[in-house]
Amino acid sequence: MEKQSHFLIIVCFCLFICFPTTATETGPARGLTKLFVFGDSYVDTGNRNFSARSWNQPYGLTFPGRPDGRYSDGRVFSDYIASWMGIRSPIPYRWRKMENASIEYGMNFAFGGTGVFKTLVSAPNMTAQIDLFQKQLQKTLYSKADINSSIALVSMAGNDYTAYLARNGTTEGLSAFTKAMIKQLGLNLQRIESLGVRKIVVMNLQPLGCLPSETISYLYKNCSTSGNSLSLVHNQVLEKTVEKLNNKSKESVFVILDMYRAFLSAMKKEAHQPGTMKFKDQLMPCCEAVTTGYKCGNVEGGKKMYVVCNNSNSKFFWDDVHPSQAGWRAVYLALKSSAYSYI
Repeated sequence: MEKQSHFLIIVCFCLFICFPTTATETGPARGLTKLFVFGDSYVDTGNRNFSARSWNQPYGLTFPGRPDGRYSDGRVFSDYIASWMGIRSPIPYRWRKMENASIEYGMNFAFGGTGVFKTLVSAPNMTAQIDLFQKQLQKTLYSKADINSSIALVSMAGNDYTAYLARNGTTEGLSAFTKAMIKQLGLNLQRIESLGVRKIVVMNLQPLGCLPSETISYLYKNCSTSGNSLSLVHNQVLEKTVEKLNNKSKESVFVILDMYRAFLSAMKKEAHQPGTMKFKDQLMPCCEAVTTGYKCGNVEGGKKMYVVCNNSNSKFFWDDVHPSQAGWRAVYLALKSSAYSYI
């Protein structure tokens, strides 16, 4: 049954890549025609293998109606960036050789669960993802003009902190770890620039303390102050690093997208604020494990170890760490007004 299920997923995915997705918000962005994506589950559109929970029900419930490798009920942030550019979402690296797969809009090298360093999953980290990108360039799949008219989107670091703490990293050592990790991130960003990409967009850390995995301890009523403090420290170091990189460059190649503020803005209920939507219990996920030790998408003995809300559009978060499609759209709208001035 499992093999048959995966066969059906492959068939559906083949149809899907022949008619790639475009998110609902469209409009060309200054002649930028290609998007290259590096990162984690916030931007992965199907690179992880079938053992990842992103290929399990109920992921993909809203779009495309079945699991397709996205860590949400539907579209993720990279889909909305592609939409803002006026292009379709770039093909995941894993599916680039499928018949009729189009590389016209760039390529997505992001793998859910990965980070700047090696994390807790067996998948390419950022350095390895850039290696994959470089190999595609060496095959001359993209011309110099293609690369000059492209954007690189980078979503990294959250999983690095998860791995650090899981490996018994201490609170006292967090500052040194942050500096080492962002130093490597900076080197990786310079490497992407050296490959010809003229605009590199880096997502800073979302408020980690507001993720359901943290707020469950507060019955989904409050964010964790310590988690949010970690995000703020990380973002300050990242900002200084990016500023130094831009000072070395003749142009402002590197841009930070403020995901921290965008998340907080998107979760708020004040309808008068641009880019916000009204969410019910904004810290509570739509898909939640029925008991500790399980996550959304887990099944044991044929029994679903999770419950799903009636309307994912009413929830900012889809599962314990990932926004819903509606949540990602709200984040995108919170950022959209400033995107044209940044890029």
